[in-house]
Amino acid sequence: MSGKIKNRSAANADSISGGVSCDERILRDCHQLYTDPDSGLITVAESVGVKLLPPRKKITVMLMGNHSAGKSSFINWYVEEHIQRTGVAIETQGFSFVTSGRKRESLTGNATLHLYPHFKPLQEFKGVSEYLSTEICTSRQKRFSLVTFVDSPGLVDGDMKYPFDVDEVVLWLGDLCDLILVFFDPMGQALCKRTLNIVESLNEKHGDRLRFYLSKADEAGGESDRQRVMMQIVQELCKRPGLNKCGFDMPTIYIPNPNKPSRCVNQIEEVCRTIEKTINQTVQTTLNSLEKDCELISEAITDTINTDRQTTMENRRARCKSCFLTLLGFSIPMALMAILVLGALSKELLEMALGPQGTEALSLYLTPIVRIFDSLSVEQQLYSCVGLVLTSFLMLIIARFSFRTRPTLSGKQKRQLQEKLEYVQEVVKTKKKKLYEDYLRQSVSDHDMGL
Repeated sequence: MSGKIKNRSAANADSISGGVSCDERILRDCHQLYTDPDSGLITVAESVGVKLLPPRKKITVMLMGNHSAGKSSFINWYVEEHIQRTGVAIETQGFSFVTSGRKRESLTGNATLHLYPHFKPLQEFKGVSEYLSTEICTSRQKRFSLVTFVDSPGLVDGDMKYPFDVDEVVLWLGDLCDLILVFFDPMGQALCKRTLNIVESLNEKHGDRLRFYLSKADEAGGESDRQRVMMQIVQELCKRPGLNKCGFDMPTIYIPNPNKPSRCVNQIEEVCRTIEKTINQTVQTTLNSLEKDCELISEAITDTINTDRQTTMENRRARCKSCFLTLLGFSIPMALMAILVLGALSKELLEMALGPQGTEALSLYLTPIVRIFDSLSVEQQLYSCVGLVLTSFLMLIIARFSFRTRPTLSGKQKRQLQEKLEYVQEVVKTKKKKLYEDYLRQSVSDHDMGL
């Protein structure tokens, strides 16, 4: 088993290593270790009653903010392709997933949910499926091969009617996203109450995933105008109890345009660094989870084997007790029969059947019982026989039902469990150690790693 797995994994790594980054290869290899149909960790874990979820091969970054905050423009800039339409009317905008793939393709809502099974609960939100879409492009700029962007609808106040409960959907997606980028537009809509309410709710559970940016900073006028806008936004945010925290940071970003130079400091690369940091944390988290899951499976297999061993010992004791009561149950009617035989047959016939020594031994053991039995009246003898027969029957019932054995593993099942344990301990853990070394080697030398 372990040999086949090792060879297949190595072949797969060789086939893809030329065209992907180290982090992408690590996440793909980890995902394959979980999802291999024959001996993936999910299959192995299910055999011992443990449920695991496969790690995702990409991080999910959701962009949210008021209408025209520059979310789609940022995605186009990051991907370096014109994927998302900008300036789209709010009435027609839904949730759009943007990810890398083999060819340029656009998917509708149903296809999107097939592509992302972990987002299938979105079907439960009325009206959302019709406003889901996915844009697949072949770009490999920056770290896009490891990112899935979720472009959310622009948020506005007032009587605007959405075809679905946009607040609930954004909050639900926030539970699944690794990073949430909040863009504030300085052109009059940055203080959108709907945006602030959703941000406050997200901050309660996922404050560590939230990042705030003043988008389109080059359109905010001069430096003093920009500072005033930022102060207004920060003051409004800090009025919310959950957002009133120290070290509040809001970099100024805008899409660079060579034909439109600006003196405004552009910190858009800070967004890229934040995404890259999240990717690095995800790689580390995935490798750590792989190690924990290996330990979990190993413990479950060991517990299963130990439990089976304990059950086998209990079954053996149960069989011994059952055999003892069964023999005791049969010995009573046998003794009664012997008494009857001893009393009914003559000594000559017994000596012919058992021999002198056998007859003498039988008399030695049964004579006291025969004397006691003879001392009883006929009615008492009858009651005694019935009582002894009932006692014998009761012992046989107890032996049959009170000491039942529990099912145990077959020899084949034990060997399979042992093979799975060896596979997890020797193959998967060795692979995980190698992947961790590859990841660290990107940052430190072999000497620093102690290799």
